[in-house]
Amino acid sequence: MHKIAKATTVVLAALFALAVTACSGPTASDFAGKWKVADTAGTAFEITLGDNGSATGNRSGEVMEGTWKFDNGAAVIDWTNGWTTKIAKDGDGYTKTAWSKGLTMNNPSTNTSSAEKVN
Repeated sequence: MHKIAKATTVVLAALFALAVTACSGPTASDFAGKWKVADTAGTAFEITLGDNGSATGNRSGEVMEGTWKFDNGAAVIDWTNGWTTKIAKDGDGYTKTAWSKGLTMNNPSTNTSSAEKVN
């Protein structure tokens, strides 16, 4: 009987660990890759987040450069042009939120669009 109780405890602990892992939010590695988003005019463009913390973008021929970090479950990009972009999990998808030069993430955002990881 003792063996059955011990085996049951081990199985329940494993199931609990699996459930916690399945319910946890995104990790930094979930954000590395290429994302399709939209600018303030609604024009689609791509953002690439490197494993090394680099960020690049190509918006209507404008090459954008910056760095990104994993912050509170989201990717936060600091662009060299002064803009800040955040890509965060939003329900079953992701949302891109951007703040123009001179604004912080405490200000109302300048632009919001859906974000889709394409690679």
